[in-house]
Amino acid sequence: MQDRILQQTVHPKTSNIKDSKLKMSNRNQLPALVASLAITVVIVLGGAWWIRNNVMEGSVAADSSEALEGSLAATVGNDGTAGVSMLPGKVPAAKQRGLDAMAAGDFAAAQVEFTAALAEKRNDPETLIYLNNAKIGNSSAYTIALSVPASKFANTSLEMMRGVAQAQETLNRSVGINGTPLKVLLFDDSGELDRARAIAVDLAANPDVLGVVGHHSSDTTLKAAEVYEAQGLTVISPTSSAVEIADAGDFVFRTVPSDRIAAATLVRHSLNTLGKKQAAVFFDSESAYSLSVKKEFATELLSGGGEIVNEFDVVDSGFSVSSALQSAQANGAEVIMLALTLSSIDIPIQVMAMNQEKLPILASDSLYSPRVLEAGRDNAVGLTVAVPWHTLSHTQTPFVNTASSLWGGDVNWRTAMAYDATMALVAGIEADATREGVATALAAPNFTVDGATGPVRFFATGDRNQPSQLVQVVEGNRTRSGYEFVPIAP
Repeated sequence: MQDRILQQTVHPKTSNIKDSKLKMSNRNQLPALVASLAITVVIVLGGAWWIRNNVMEGSVAADSSEALEGSLAATVGNDGTAGVSMLPGKVPAAKQRGLDAMAAGDFAAAQVEFTAALAEKRNDPETLIYLNNAKIGNSSAYTIALSVPASKFANTSLEMMRGVAQAQETLNRSVGINGTPLKVLLFDDSGELDRARAIAVDLAANPDVLGVVGHHSSDTTLKAAEVYEAQGLTVISPTSSAVEIADAGDFVFRTVPSDRIAAATLVRHSLNTLGKKQAAVFFDSESAYSLSVKKEFATELLSGGGEIVNEFDVVDSGFSVSSALQSAQANGAEVIMLALTLSSIDIPIQVMAMNQEKLPILASDSLYSPRVLEAGRDNAVGLTVAVPWHTLSHTQTPFVNTASSLWGGDVNWRTAMAYDATMALVAGIEADATREGVATALAAPNFTVDGATGPVRFFATGDRNQPSQLVQVVEGNRTRSGYEFVPIAP
């Protein structure tokens, strides 16, 4: 699929953001009498407000900074000064000493310890981010945040963090943003909807934060986007591909292509390369991402003359992998499509094991994971996945060379997309270091910035102007499992 060039002369996001600015200006010109009346009302209703927010359970207004306050533990300290790591497992001694020094405000000592920690474990992006934050100390900086599901999906979170860390390191080693360094705040949303929304609430209430990279899943991004949009804080997801995100609002962008593009790439492979028209689809009805992939794959397949012979909801109480495969084969399925996430990783592994290579298996980008290689092994060989980017297709690029030097190995598409998201925010801040200015810059029809994958551009919807590419599982020596994903021709 060839990359598409933006041709729009009228950009809806830019127009809407300007309209929002005008409305805000008009509101600021209300008579002083109205302000006085508002104060009186607040005093009278203060008791009721306290009861609602401290006694009664319920949602809070997304456009009220007062109502949103205190929904999560304080954001202060997520630059490393809280003295704790958000990654699961035991913290290396040197890293913990660095965190202790950060908590004590001894930034010079923190730099020494974090540098030592990286010498011991160079591929820890959290340490590199905190080292760069320690170098900034209390000096002036532009601030962005990153939210990942660290306590639930540690490897995926590390992949995303490496992209942000690499962008921060590269930027701060040069001239920063117009001479000012970049600070990064880290958050663990645990992949939980309420947690993601609570983080969005706190970030929106922190005036220092000019943009957010995140969240990981489409579900968490959609939930948090409600707050970001209402509060006018730009968020760029590097990994959330559900088509619905295109309608999330003017402050919501992403650097990963939508499921529509990935589905079209997979369908072309099935029809044109494999010659398979009859498909059985496995999906999770509780996942917005899974439902999006299923819908787009079905639409593309039908438009190409193919047919979905079975749809299997893996969270259905009566679901069975063996029964599903028997039914699929009985109904003439020629190919299997796994529209699933890592949350349901056991199902894809079982499908691959029981399929015994009888039918070719396709999958969406969530299953591009070491867990698939390690658990699937021989059964995973031949699995074809659509991803936004693969390092073996870009071995001579500056991003890949720097990544190899920093982390001591290959990086994957999540790292590349997180890098691109960070660089897009940086370009927005460079253009206008205000929240509205960042969103306006990214929404401009001529916006472009160099990223890991080439120029980063957005459609009017905030979607990434970027194709997908296919990779396939083969035996290889680039991973500890003895299996790897390699690019194939679409």
